[in-house]
Amino acid sequence: MSGLVEIARTLIAGGKGLLAMDESTGTCNKRFEEAGIPQIEEARRTYRELIVTTPGLAESISGTILYDETIRQKTKDGRPFVEVLKDAGIIPGIKVDLGAKDLAGHPGEKITEGLDTLWLAMPRGDRARAAKCIRPDLHARRDAGGDDPETKHGAAGIDLSETSDGG
Repeated sequence: MSGLVEIARTLIAGGKGLLAMDESTGTCNKRFEEAGIPQIEEARRTYRELIVTTPGLAESISGTILYDETIRQKTKDGRPFVEVLKDAGIIPGIKVDLGAKDLAGHPGEKITEGLDTLWLAMPRGDRARAAKCIRPDLHARRDAGGDDPETKHGAAGIDLSETSDGG
């Protein structure tokens, strides 16, 4: 069985779900500002540590999607978040696209930026060894047969577990 198939089966096994922790620094800072929390890396790290060290997390979560900053972070005692997740039996992944942007000339339409240069965003070195898969967002819109087009938002995965040098 290929690595990607094995990862996919693990991610959907046992009625568990995926935890999206791929909130960008900017988005996280906006939320922190609204709550009166300092918009600094240490505050974001502490917040994320609460999530990855939640007792029993693996009972309902099979995988996580991490943001670039998050995949590099460690607990206050120095353990990489990825190691904490793996030790709990949770598969770490990383978001690599640049987000949805307005599609020029098509009001209301979105396009995922960064897919054309995805190979440049592929995790290298430590990040590749840490993540088992990547998740670029895919945005598409199709006519659902009525007046309101239906927006589809999905994800695609790429197996990183079989790369020998992490890149």
